[in-house]
Amino acid sequence: MRLVFAGTPVFAQNALAALHAGGHDIALVLTQPDRPAGRGMQLQASAVKQYAQQHGLALVQPTSLRLDGKYPEEAAAAQAAIAHANAEAMVVVAYGLILPTWALHSVPLGCFNIHASLLPRWRGAAPIQRAIEAGDSESGVCIMQMEEGLDTGPVLWRQSVTIANDETSSSLHDRLASLGAQGIVQTLAQLPQLSAVAQAREGVTYAAKIDKQEALIDWSLPATVLSRRIRAFDPFPGAHTLWQGQALKVWFAMALPQTSDQAPGTVVQANEQGLDVACGEGVLRLLQLQKPGAKRLAFAELLRGQADWQGVVLGQ
Repeated sequence: MRLVFAGTPVFAQNALAALHAGGHDIALVLTQPDRPAGRGMQLQASAVKQYAQQHGLALVQPTSLRLDGKYPEEAAAAQAAIAHANAEAMVVVAYGLILPTWALHSVPLGCFNIHASLLPRWRGAAPIQRAIEAGDSESGVCIMQMEEGLDTGPVLWRQSVTIANDETSSSLHDRLASLGAQGIVQTLAQLPQLSAVAQAREGVTYAAKIDKQEALIDWSLPATVLSRRIRAFDPFPGAHTLWQGQALKVWFAMALPQTSDQAPGTVVQANEQGLDVACGEGVLRLLQLQKPGAKRLAFAELLRGQADWQGVVLGQ
């Protein structure tokens, strides 16, 4: 099939690579403009752009697709490029720009989106993180026919996966990226026979974009909630707490089946098993930490260079 592909991060790159390897003609790739990244804040190409350039695929990077917005010339150039591509369908994966009406109707078969949740649960920007944060037992991938609503389109393909007790957003992302890449290839191959199923009206939830401020650990929350948040925010933005006036990142922790009468944030025990901290409800054992400018370490390694943890109050 002759396709336009719109996507930006690694999750999307997986799907682009699968479609390209599967023999589809990628007539045009759309991706976000280069963004500053890393310590030096140098402009960095998206994962999708890197793949497109490596394989000689036609590429455009509009700031917006709205013809009546702040960048009408870029939108018009993208519109012309899509028309020139003469594609049959568009595949959209974590693109990061809203497709206006003209874009949704720019190809004969319409636009197909890979979404990393079991719709209608977790429509929106951060479905992987929100599923882990909420304690969901499963997640998955849906491939839907796009329409003007936010992730409201009918679903053509769906597959679920179990969320493990130690699952992080990083590990679930990788599993779902692979699953989505397989799914879009299967969907396009079976397209004439597939029937789109309308999403249920019940069970709709929205996965709001992750705000960096959410990553500051609130020790007044239950330990079970905090353990899920820590896993949900790995790798971005990385849960952290204040310690000796610095941000101490917490990459892995587990809620313990015990209580404490200490104030939330107080270290109740520190040994090679972990750093046990009192919470609003229960105790959280911190297992993997990272000091500013250092690498991630198991707490047992950190303990050797910092023995005076007992009674320390985190978060201040």
